[in-house]
Amino acid sequence: MELSTLKNNFYNLYRAELMESKKQVAVKTYFSPGRVNLIGEHIDYSGGMVLPCAINLGTYAVVSRRTDQTVKIMSLNFEEMGILSFELDQIENKPEMDWANYPMGVFNEFIKRGHVIDQGFNILFYGDLPNGAGLSSSASIEVLTATIINDYLSFGFTKTELALLCQKSENEFNGMNCGIMDQFSVAHGVKDHAIFLNCDTLEYELIPAALKDYRLMIINTNKKRGLVDSEYNMRRRECEVALEIIQKGFDQRTIQYLCDLTPVEFLDVAPLLNEDTVYKRAYHSVVENFRVHESKKALSNGNLIAFGEWMYSSHESLKNYFQVSCKELDIIVDLSRNMRGVLGARMTGAGFGGCAIALVEKDKCDYYMEKVGRSYNVKTGLKATFYIAEIADGAGVVHESF
Repeated sequence: MELSTLKNNFYNLYRAELMESKKQVAVKTYFSPGRVNLIGEHIDYSGGMVLPCAINLGTYAVVSRRTDQTVKIMSLNFEEMGILSFELDQIENKPEMDWANYPMGVFNEFIKRGHVIDQGFNILFYGDLPNGAGLSSSASIEVLTATIINDYLSFGFTKTELALLCQKSENEFNGMNCGIMDQFSVAHGVKDHAIFLNCDTLEYELIPAALKDYRLMIINTNKKRGLVDSEYNMRRRECEVALEIIQKGFDQRTIQYLCDLTPVEFLDVAPLLNEDTVYKRAYHSVVENFRVHESKKALSNGNLIAFGEWMYSSHESLKNYFQVSCKELDIIVDLSRNMRGVLGARMTGAGFGGCAIALVEKDKCDYYMEKVGRSYNVKTGLKATFYIAEIADGAGVVHESF
């Protein structure tokens, strides 16, 4: 959607409120990206590194202040719900507020911390991220809301502080036990750079990720993700069991996380893991962390061929060792592997559906979408949705007028 169209919608929706103001009202437009994790899946809770990036698909907002204590919000993605509103001194999670509980939770978190928000807002949201596909639409709208509040009220929060605030909001106000990677990536994104991030310490490094003659293709399988929460908890527990066993039998040094081990060290302790499932979870964790470090080197050196091979290797591990893939994701990756002009592909996100990513030669993108889309439909009966994404900057103001 063009920004001019979005702004026209805003003025039409909030015309009465704007005309009531006795002075000229400042109207700002903001953008907050989604994110994909290029590599490093299901290892953040095992002390591993991740390599996400912000993308140019995300959430827009047109904003003005009000003179009362009311916040009026609407999303063009949920037009049937109309304008929703809440009072700044009466914030609580309500099922009927649906998607609006995410921005409302961010307002609540600022207020809980003692920051005075003395006037309300009119906000119109619009997003071009597919919901529920694992591209962090919730983190996008949370960081967007936090950026709006921080900017208008000059609270001076850093990007990391905003990310942590949004994570806490999602954990406590919305009851979603997410990690920090999504909010951190959305806040800290830098164009043409990936983020080499330790989710435990929040130490990070920006890694050049110029894709040259290739494009980052996002493929939504449109397979509804199932079992994510229960299987996530099970995988996490299996990793904990593996770590407990290894800690008792590894005497070279103290091991706090599975990913503290190198692949060579893992070979030494592998015989301790008698149960096949626990062995597989630990193997994936250790080797995936190694893949992230090698991928960092490959991207830094502009070696996209090597990076693509690590992508394929990551997917095979997620499929066979961590067992969080599904038939639909595997088909996308297999089809990609057999096409010229594709350097690598893998599932991204929690798994069991959602999205895959592929590194596709720029001139072959149209052919890729047509060929893979047709074959995928024949094999699954589903229609995949394709997005050509760019690695983008994090949340911020994109336009301002008076």
